Amino acid sequence: MEAQFLEQETTHNLYAILDIETTGGKFNEEGITEIAIYKFDGHQIVDQFISLVNPEREIQPFVVNLTGINSGMLVNAPKFHEVAKRIVEITEECVLVAHNANFDNRILTTEFRRLGYKFERKTLCTVELSKKLIPNLDSYKLGRLCRSVGIPVSSRHRADGDAIATVQLFKLLLNKDVDKEIVKQAIKIENSRTLAPKLLSILDELPSQTGLFYIHNNTRKILYIGKGKNIKKTVNQLFLRTSKKAKVLQKNVITVTYEETGNELIAQLKYTEEVKINNPPFNFKDNTKVTSIEFSNENLLVIDKGRTIGEKSVLLIENNEFKGFCYADLSYQINNIEVLRTLISPMENSFYNRNIIKKYLQKNTVEKLIRF
Repeated sequence: MEAQFLEQETTHNLYAILDIETTGGKFNEEGITEIAIYKFDGHQIVDQFISLVNPEREIQPFVVNLTGINSGMLVNAPKFHEVAKRIVEITEECVLVAHNANFDNRILTTEFRRLGYKFERKTLCTVELSKKLIPNLDSYKLGRLCRSVGIPVSSRHRADGDAIATVQLFKLLLNKDVDKEIVKQAIKIENSRTLAPKLLSILDELPSQTGLFYIHNNTRKILYIGKGKNIKKTVNQLFLRTSKKAKVLQKNVITVTYEETGNELIAQLKYTEEVKINNPPFNFKDNTKVTSIEFSNENLLVIDKGRTIGEKSVLLIENNEFKGFCYADLSYQINNIEVLRTLISPMENSFYNRNIIKKYLQKNTVEKLIRF
């Protein structure tokens, strides 16, 4: 029997993560000297644009000292009107993400206004998000913040270096955002009352990877959180169900977002945590009673594969308590316990979570166990 599906928005939220260097000068009189934009779908970079820009005005001496960009370097660079179309195209349907987004958005808006074009995009600021999701740091300036969480920054105060660091920071913030506020803000709801006979288009957008998925209604509310070794297959099975509850869910779904986890252990832990926090109306309540489980080692790192090649997932168990998990690209991040604690997305040290970890380790081989 053929499944009945609804017409969907894309399952990808699109972000334009950018950094801009300017000439400095009076408010709203600055010009752009360099711009870097990475189009990011929540999982990977899908497009990029990096260019010097001739601002057609003098650069303030302190800015030359800060960035190393001088007027001589920009003589043959394109003027803003020559790159404006590309900027519009790469940021279309995207939420702008920047470290101090108000500044970058104001500069872009001003440049487009000079051309007689109204440039409007939703924005997310990684300074504000970091203060909320990584509290109590000494500084939220990009360089110092990245050092705190072990993110390397090359070419500081150059657009490309700062933009790619912001991409890595944003990936960390997405992982720490268990309430899914970032994702929900970015979802575009258009023609939300238009229902078509099939939901097949959504499956084309979903990966055959391990992770979680989130079913949203036309107000962006999460109706259901699911997990699976193969996200595409699991969603397909869900929409093939014919129970009364499943049919109501199928009728109300407008879009589905997802998060790859790299392995089933992280998927199970995140699923437990996020169902409890978001309380989706279509998820069953789990009243399973579990007995108290203690870890035999006081301090333990559980290292396994991450979401991409080279990335590792890390579970931190410290003083016999489960602290949470993170993803790390660099051995430095794993070997430095202070950096690791900053990267960690905290999770409840519950009997339930400890039981999930213990059972998983009994049945599966992970890449590495580090006792410290």
